Amino acid sequence: MGNTNENILTIEGLKTIIDEKLIIDGLNLTVNKGEIHVIMGPNGAGKSTLANALMGHPSYDNVGGKVQFMGEDLNDMKVNERAKKGLFLSFQYPEMIPGITVENFLRTAKASVTGEKQGVISFSKSLMEKMDQLGMDRAYAKRYLNQGFSGGEKKMNEILQMLILEPKLAILDETDSGLDVDAIKIVADGVNSYASDENSLVIITHYNKLLSYIEPDFVHILMDGKIVKTGGKELANQIDEEGFLLMNQ
Repeated sequence: MGNTNENILTIEGLKTIIDEKLIIDGLNLTVNKGEIHVIMGPNGAGKSTLANALMGHPSYDNVGGKVQFMGEDLNDMKVNERAKKGLFLSFQYPEMIPGITVENFLRTAKASVTGEKQGVISFSKSLMEKMDQLGMDRAYAKRYLNQGFSGGEKKMNEILQMLILEPKLAILDETDSGLDVDAIKIVADGVNSYASDENSLVIITHYNKLLSYIEPDFVHILMDGKIVKTGGKELANQIDEEGFLLMNQ
């Protein structure tokens, strides 16, 4: 999308602990409006910790540095305030909620984030359009959230949420893991249709399969709790050939 120079997220020297263990150790990252950032790294590098810390998961404590989202201190915001401000996290392992249909969940979430009541008919029409866009069977709207969904269907539902909620910054935490090529293409189509000059994406992944279908502005390598290298798409190709071990030298 390119850089429009309007800042969405600024992370300076972030230190995050979980269970008294330091996981994020002095991480720096700047995301401007209209940019797609990809964060890659080996298992245990701190990728999911970063995502959860940004969203305000109570098990993760930011003990150093500062994070600003849309010009405000993120640490001062509760989780629901972060969502209302325009922050979205797609979970690596989406939860199942029996008794709540996909449509009712998304309509309630949209009303909560926007503060505006969502008309049943108008919302349903918008939802069906988004489902068609992703190639999702419309019958999923009436199923209970993630109940009996395959791994790929759960991830697709996360992308559907992103399209419905229209956040300012979407963080996708390994949304492509465990997906076959066709499902990855559909996820990529969702990402590409969402991305615009008015929002930004941070895509956390262990693989570079998704990068066959999207064009990131930056690829970052996260190791030992900090970003050790930044480049373009070619950096992901280098990792595919050489692995992560050479990145921190």
